[in-house]
Amino acid sequence: MTSRFADLAALWSRYPIIGSPHVSADGNWLAWSWTGLADTANVWIVPTDGSAAPRQLTDGTDHFNVNGIASDGSRLIVAQSRGSNEHDRLFLLTRESGELQPLTPEQSDHYVFGGSFHPDGRSILYTADVDYASGKTTAGSWLYVQDLATGTRRVIARALSMVERAPEISHDGRRVLYHRGDLHPAGTQVWMAHWDGSDDRLLFSAGDRFRAYGHWLDDARLLIQAETETHARIGVLDLERGDIRWLVDDPARNIENVVVGHGGHQAMLCEVNAARLMPRLLDFESGRETPLPQMGVSLLPLQQHPGGDWIFEAYRSTAPHAFWRIGPAGSNVQSLAVSAAEGAPRDFAAAQDFRWASRDGIPVQGWLYEPAGASRGLVVWVHGGPTWHSEDWVNPVVQFLVAAGFTVLDPNYRGSTGFGIPFREAIKQDGWGGREQEDIRAGIEALIAAGKARTGRIGVAGLSYGGYSSWVAITRFSDLVDAACAICGMYELGIDYRNTEMPHGRAYSEEMMGGTPEEFPERYFNASPRNFVDRIKGRLMIVHGLADSNVSPANTDMAVKDLDARGIPYRLLTFPDEGHGIYKAGNRARWLTEMADFFADAFGP
Repeated sequence: MTSRFADLAALWSRYPIIGSPHVSADGNWLAWSWTGLADTANVWIVPTDGSAAPRQLTDGTDHFNVNGIASDGSRLIVAQSRGSNEHDRLFLLTRESGELQPLTPEQSDHYVFGGSFHPDGRSILYTADVDYASGKTTAGSWLYVQDLATGTRRVIARALSMVERAPEISHDGRRVLYHRGDLHPAGTQVWMAHWDGSDDRLLFSAGDRFRAYGHWLDDARLLIQAETETHARIGVLDLERGDIRWLVDDPARNIENVVVGHGGHQAMLCEVNAARLMPRLLDFESGRETPLPQMGVSLLPLQQHPGGDWIFEAYRSTAPHAFWRIGPAGSNVQSLAVSAAEGAPRDFAAAQDFRWASRDGIPVQGWLYEPAGASRGLVVWVHGGPTWHSEDWVNPVVQFLVAAGFTVLDPNYRGSTGFGIPFREAIKQDGWGGREQEDIRAGIEALIAAGKARTGRIGVAGLSYGGYSSWVAITRFSDLVDAACAICGMYELGIDYRNTEMPHGRAYSEEMMGGTPEEFPERYFNASPRNFVDRIKGRLMIVHGLADSNVSPANTDMAVKDLDARGIPYRLLTFPDEGHGIYKAGNRARWLTEMADFFADAFGP
């Protein structure tokens, strides 16, 4: 029988999703990956002067992402993994010819991050948790320099922790700035290694358990972003004198990222307030800050052009994501690319700012989407992370559900970014499965009280941590939740801890849960949906990519055995060629179709 949602799912599975944007150092080229225009993500490029339309550079059977771009935009470093298993292989991609040259071997046992060109263009830098000489994985990341002509590699630094954020090479090419988290699962420190491998040392630490990041301003100064208990401070570190001058140090402000401008004289502060991005231009000499003019969209800064313009990603929930080039003080706005291919959706539901109080009184915010006609029921779409947040933007899964007739709540529960460090850190008081799940429940109850939802038609869905929250909802909130669709979600946290292939996955669990399953067995037990599976009363759908190296499919294997043993019905959908999420357009169409059918059947006519 043909699904009533099949055509709609096919439409939204082709919505172009922007990923991994990079701007060349000369500011003249912008490259990124686009998912949805084909079955897989491919690399596109456009000149930033608007002289030509975006051009597709790859056409692969597995997703390509952009990891780096040469200073003149002539070459790119792109990453591809089989079945989206996150075990990346790096390629050198030539812009004009589209030629792909392998840089690292195809593999399925280690992780490669980054990819930066040396200023002379003859070698690149990346990190990997493998000793290429022996073929054995390493305890942490090694920083590799690879000669592009010969393919020879050499190690310039060895970290005990994973180095996922791409290291930055100094302007003179003599030093490398990178970040390590050897001291505490929650903390990162700023380190510097010499290009010739002669030195590797700590430059700055905000404390063992606090995050600190550094960026080159010039060969003598660094921009430092250092977190405290309450907020992030922004300062300039003089490498010769060793002192730091703090420019922004305000507990009332929530600065989550910084993008250094060309020449190192200014930077764009990415300040987020209640999940809304409000960038401000900071001048280092005067300390003056200039907010960007309001343009009805969120503007995420990517890089400054040497001429003074900035390249942004622009987004809002009622229009496709786009890339803009904007002159000083908001002048000369120029659109470079828009995620709106022929046949792509053009009708978008607006995100409404919805707020409520959790059971302990803490204020919580989320985005409410309502269908044009009568609602089939409420689906709570829980974002992953949990260290992330949803914004006023186009989420194609949410938009599909609304177009299919469902009301959708996208909550920013405690543990989310976008609301300050204390709110982000609050999830650690209980560990996963604690009061952040009560935040989600309270949001449902607030919608019922507001007449926006009604009992008997309540569903929860999400990917990754959202999948875990879906498991929690159907096992713990059986008095309220009627259906759940858990996508690549954790079912038993001890199994997840031991079976994840991601080296940083265990450290992240330790950060959130306070330690290992052996150290806190009761906390892990109480947070694991497996131990409450007998309470399931509503309908359950499980979705998993079998190539998932983050949340192991062992979670789903165990869930299926437990459910079968108890005679609890469920709907299972797996994809052998997907990893941590369902991203190939054909697979997405099938998943979206079956998920909409599932909720429609669960809620009734």
